[in-house]
Amino acid sequence: MIPPVQLIGLGELLWDCFPDRRLPGGAPANVAFHAQQLGLSTAVASCVGNDEPGDEICTYLVSQGLSIELVQRDPIRPTGTVTVTPGATNTNYAFLDNSAWDFLEPNAALLEAISSAKAICFGTLAQRRSCTRSTIHKCLHLASKDGLIVYDVNLRPPHVSRDWIVKSLQQATVVKLNDDEVKVLSQLLEFRSNDEIRFAKGLLDAYRQLELVCITRGNRGCLAVTCDETIEIPGIPIEVVDTVGAGDAFTAAIIFGRLENWPLIRMLDLANRFGARVASCPGAMPPLRDEMSALKSELDWSFRATPAP
Repeated sequence: MIPPVQLIGLGELLWDCFPDRRLPGGAPANVAFHAQQLGLSTAVASCVGNDEPGDEICTYLVSQGLSIELVQRDPIRPTGTVTVTPGATNTNYAFLDNSAWDFLEPNAALLEAISSAKAICFGTLAQRRSCTRSTIHKCLHLASKDGLIVYDVNLRPPHVSRDWIVKSLQQATVVKLNDDEVKVLSQLLEFRSNDEIRFAKGLLDAYRQLELVCITRGNRGCLAVTCDETIEIPGIPIEVVDTVGAGDAFTAAIIFGRLENWPLIRMLDLANRFGARVASCPGAMPPLRDEMSALKSELDWSFRATPAP
């Protein structure tokens, strides 16, 4: 039996191949990694090849304190890779087809772990093939009814389908996306406006089980909307090394804050700072545990020291 964990990152686990280096990545795995740095117990649920890159990425996760009990090994397909090409205005991604993470199976260990987890994070990309897509939605169906289901939209064209997105929105309690994805989803979902606040409120109206919509805005900061609150936080000036994993750190902080019952403004502040810090580091999984522990303490002290209105 696998010990229960608080968060499961469900989806792709792969190598990010930059022009000058190869680093571990995959959005749900990144979220699990960063949530673990914030103090949550986490596991990655994915599939890698029975090959050297698969051995290496599992060894790295274990070295960082993550559980790999839910990482399956495929004897046929290779461990996934994505070629990452940073550009002046955006980053381009080219994913290896028929990767091991496209063939995640709903085995007994995964389904048992899913049913006891307090939070599950999944995205759109891992749904590009029917096998993993079916497994993801079977897992979501078995998730705890009072748990967090976090849909990190994370669009990676051409692996985008309106049907997948709608089905995912119907399962989620928290949705995170960026400002560019707002424009894409506004068209796909036939919303009348791509104004970010109106869009977020439109999602909450259309999908009544949703509790929170978060939108990252790059150097413009971020936005969070619930049925009762709308909070905007400005960006943090930084020297960007690469943006890979920054949004995943943001998502991890939102999950941490929700599980810890932090007020929305405080968890959004943590998420905004964490995302900016990761963007100032190379790769999606920079080790920042001590720094994040200090930041959590700072925000906790600041909140407790602020008089109630």
